[in-house]
Amino acid sequence: MMKKLVGVTFLSTVLVLGACGNSDSGDEAATETEENQVLTVGATNVPHAEILEFVAPVLAEEGIELEIETYNDYIIPNMALSDGDIDANYFQHIPFFEAQVEENDFDFVNAGAIHIEPLGAYSQRHTNLSDLPDGATILASSSVADHGRVLGILQEAGLIKVDESVDLVDASFDDIVENERDLQFEYEYDAALLTTLYQQDEGDVIFINSNFAVDQDLSPLDDAIALESSSSPYANIVAVRSEDAEDERIVKLVEVLRSEETQDFILEQWDGAVVPVSE
Repeated sequence: MMKKLVGVTFLSTVLVLGACGNSDSGDEAATETEENQVLTVGATNVPHAEILEFVAPVLAEEGIELEIETYNDYIIPNMALSDGDIDANYFQHIPFFEAQVEENDFDFVNAGAIHIEPLGAYSQRHTNLSDLPDGATILASSSVADHGRVLGILQEAGLIKVDESVDLVDASFDDIVENERDLQFEYEYDAALLTTLYQQDEGDVIFINSNFAVDQDLSPLDDAIALESSSSPYANIVAVRSEDAEDERIVKLVEVLRSEETQDFILEQWDGAVVPVSE
């Protein structure tokens, strides 16, 4: 009889302890729910990180604590996203994103387009593309996704012609079919170095992405001798892993980035050098 009582007592003790344990877990879960959810986004410094800093207080009011990881190249942010080190990134335009997904078999999706940064032609030697002499040297980044942008600007200026059977988004310098001024193209440079090459007057024309230009106090509107047209398909996007496409934090991030308040901030902050996308 004593053995049975001891067994009952032990079982009751286990049940009580179990109930206490469940209560603690519930309290912890409730605490986590009450706290802000953390969302880590990778971005290049300008304008992406600055735009994210602007929307951070709005997201905080929605219960989302935004953590911004900054990068100064175009490769690491996608690797970090793939490895799970960040929840999203905001630094790249659509053609570059698509090329990286295909090349690296990334399981990413485009969560939404936010803005366009017009690619600009800069020169210490000339004030207009029409002034370029025969044999002028054109410097561009090694990013294949930007080559069609360079070709589009030069073709619009009447300096070259690209094979009509090739979509400009996919065009390479090998697709030039007319080059009457015998322009010389060098395109092995890291995009972040192009502002330095411009400052050192290393070529007749240097094509620089607006984010790197403004980061070095260059004004695309005032300093560039030619800018990409506003009809550019190169919108900068928020990229996420496919599994997180419906994550409420991501959905809210894109919503806030596309808000009228954020769009006004972009226009005022960069005076047209960065143009918000309306969708």
